[in-house]
Amino acid sequence: MTTAPPRPPALSGLVTLPGVYAPQADTHLLARVLAAEPVGPGTRVLDLCTGSGALALLAALRGAHVSATDLSWRAVLSTRLNAARARQRVRVLRGDLSGPVRGQRFDLVVSNPPYVPAPGAPRRRDHSAALAWDAGPGGRRTLDRVCAHAGQVLSAHGVLLLVHSGMCRTEETLRRLAEAGLRGEVADRCHVPFGPVTRARLGWLRAEGLLEPDGEHEELVVIRAARE
Repeated sequence: MTTAPPRPPALSGLVTLPGVYAPQADTHLLARVLAAEPVGPGTRVLDLCTGSGALALLAALRGAHVSATDLSWRAVLSTRLNAARARQRVRVLRGDLSGPVRGQRFDLVVSNPPYVPAPGAPRRRDHSAALAWDAGPGGRRTLDRVCAHAGQVLSAHGVLLLVHSGMCRTEETLRRLAEAGLRGEVADRCHVPFGPVTRARLGWLRAEGLLEPDGEHEELVVIRAARE
């Protein structure tokens, strides 16, 4: 079983205001894939659902021109604070996915969106921590929209890096990306013990067929997609 990669040193000591998603195994897995991309001075990068700004900062540290968006004001403030502490320039905008940068194009889009399946609609209160992970009954409420938005903002040779749980059905992500004109593949994966949110709803997740009855780990996958 492939375990999660270690936290990149650059992500140590990040500030996360209450209700903001702190970098965890999914962030570290996506960071490992990001490290293999040819990011450098002049690369235009967009971080959707930036949270603490961890991925945006990793790109900025390599000289990229980085924009980051999030619906949560606390996430926006956390990212701005972390960028200032790291002395990196990141344009941080509050808004829904690529809405704040509509009409612009990017060479690389990265995203660690909410993807944990949850009964009912996710709460939209800005101060609610659940905003960072709850994603509706199938876990795809935001994922499907990220796939569509990426097709709208990627440059001609642009690449999307997207992380989510295997519970959300990787094949569905690949299908949605194909509909958006992108060819996707699994770039990396790992298995991690259930976190507190998943453990709290194990009964429901297993009843819905989203987890194996006796499983103790969750699969995380990073999808890399480029234009056909």
